[in-house]
Amino acid sequence: MSSKVPRLQIQNLSRRYDGRLVVDDISLAVMPGQVTCLLGPSGCGKSTTLRMIAGVETQDAGKILVDGHVICDGTERVPPEQRQIGLMFQDFALFPHLTVFGNVAFGLSGPKAETAARVAELLDRVGLGHFINSYPHELSGGEQQRVALARALAPRPRIMLMDEPFSGLDNRLRDGIRDDTLEILREEDAAVLLVTHEPDEAMRMADDIALMRGGRIVQQGAPYNVYNAPVDRDAVAFFSDINVIRGTVRGALTETPFGQFLAPGVPDGSAVDIVIRPQHIKIDFDRGGRGPNPTVQDGAPARGIVQRARFMGSESLVEFRMDHDGSLLKATVPNVFLPSPGNALWLMLRRDRCFVFPART
Repeated sequence: MSSKVPRLQIQNLSRRYDGRLVVDDISLAVMPGQVTCLLGPSGCGKSTTLRMIAGVETQDAGKILVDGHVICDGTERVPPEQRQIGLMFQDFALFPHLTVFGNVAFGLSGPKAETAARVAELLDRVGLGHFINSYPHELSGGEQQRVALARALAPRPRIMLMDEPFSGLDNRLRDGIRDDTLEILREEDAAVLLVTHEPDEAMRMADDIALMRGGRIVQQGAPYNVYNAPVDRDAVAFFSDINVIRGTVRGALTETPFGQFLAPGVPDGSAVDIVIRPQHIKIDFDRGGRGPNPTVQDGAPARGIVQRARFMGSESLVEFRMDHDGSLLKATVPNVFLPSPGNALWLMLRRDRCFVFPART
């Protein structure tokens, strides 16, 4: 089989509940060794998509293919147990009456010696070889998660489906366990489809992100591209806090307190929203708005009055009320910066980090 054939491919998949379209004509492909993330808010259709791929639910329309072969369409349906798909969920669902060995070996068949060797191999890889005779209630949450990973990998699935598998873990453990899990999955060369509502998790783990909203994939691409070239205002806001500056287009330009911004293709008289993340608003400490002309990239300075400042750990969040129109803008500053309310400071924008979209009505 050519390596260019996707390990998992879904084409025009749709699902309705009580007449409501929950998954709406979505398509994507995942290559062997690739991690693709379905990212979006609760209720957008992510988990339903996973269940259809696993065979737990049947789609109303569309196809599911594994290594180029149809496993489910309008006429053919391979049973879930024959799809060679591994599953991991938020609830690890370990069998309490079985030891760690018994849990990992549960889905395996064949000679006992081969089963024992496979279980021992996987437990060593997840760092739990010394817990082989322990029971789930004797393990921590992180250890149970690693047992669940070993159990899912034991039958050597071609595809691994993961539905919020780390959300029940303590924050202190989560990053390390995610990184260890990702390394093992890549070694197994499985195609991984991960469902999460956490942008940080998607950015950390995924090779490819499919951003979902209202049952549809609204944007798909590498994490860098999805973050830095968002399709709309909601896509920006899903990954971080945002500031919005409203303007009106005149001759493909819109005036703002920070100078003019290009709005190509937007009809004259139309309102636009200029969206910028707080980390891309810069405080002009040196100039105070009175020195050399600002660069084209940074735009013109505008004055704001400090309303509130909070230290967030690695950065400070400062809120300003702008002189120009009374609007509120938020800026993040590295380390500790806590100006007193009422102080006037000059702000500048990173023009190359601003996004211009048609204004919301």
